[in-house]
Amino acid sequence: MASKNSNSIPLFLSSILGFLAVAIGAFGAHGLKSVLAPDLFTIYETGARYHLIHAVVLLVLALSGKLSESKFRRIGFWLIFSGILVFSGSLYALSLTGIRVLGAITPFGGLAFLSGWVSIAYSAFSEKE
Repeated sequence: MASKNSNSIPLFLSSILGFLAVAIGAFGAHGLKSVLAPDLFTIYETGARYHLIHAVVLLVLALSGKLSESKFRRIGFWLIFSGILVFSGSLYALSLTGIRVLGAITPFGGLAFLSGWVSIAYSAFSEKE
């Protein structure tokens, strides 16, 4: 058995999020396209696209082996993780329920994505590697 390191949890979470992004995307394409109204299906697809893209970002961060060396990369990881939950999660919920007020939550996930990207960019110059 391999030894656990500080990247085990980020690697596990990014892998699970990637798996879920593919499964949720496939479910939408094969199970929801004919059921949801076109505008709700577009919302669902947006959630799935951002989910998958950012799951890959988390995977790259986890595989870099540099999370333990950089506070700002760790912050970026958790902000992007939160962004997936809030941004994509609210779009999934909105599209499946039709409750439009859920769209008011979505920008908070977008802000988490943006803040995560800024934190990662800041890490490039803020700490010695």
